[in-house]
Amino acid sequence: MIIAVDFDGTIVENKYPQIGREIPFAISTLKKLQFDGHMLILWTVREGKCLEEAIAFCRQRGIEFYAINRNYPEETDNSIIHYRKVNADFFIDDRNIGGLPDWDTIYKMITEGLSYKELVLHLHSKKRKRLFHFF
Repeated sequence: MIIAVDFDGTIVENKYPQIGREIPFAISTLKKLQFDGHMLILWTVREGKCLEEAIAFCRQRGIEFYAINRNYPEETDNSIIHYRKVNADFFIDDRNIGGLPDWDTIYKMITEGLSYKELVLHLHSKKRKRLFHFF
């Protein structure tokens, strides 16, 4: 899948224009998603020097993005059609309705193909089955 990932508030705490602390498990989960064969696009409002700092932050931690604020690496601002909103199968952003789930939940949603609601209901039913197993 192609997965668009926000930076501030998603990979790191939101301290824009500075770079906040890494949100626990963000980088390790993104690495795992890349290892699984997913293509990551950095999708952020950062531009110029602030964008370069975000890219360097991720690169130093082993994350190389397929594209940055683009649908594919070769796309330029001068392309015939240039969209700032990227075409992705999945968007990871702290501005989602309901906020940003933890990174373990995000990974399960992607790999198991479940919505957040389906995942919560699935986990709740597994927990109930374990409780009733003891009675």
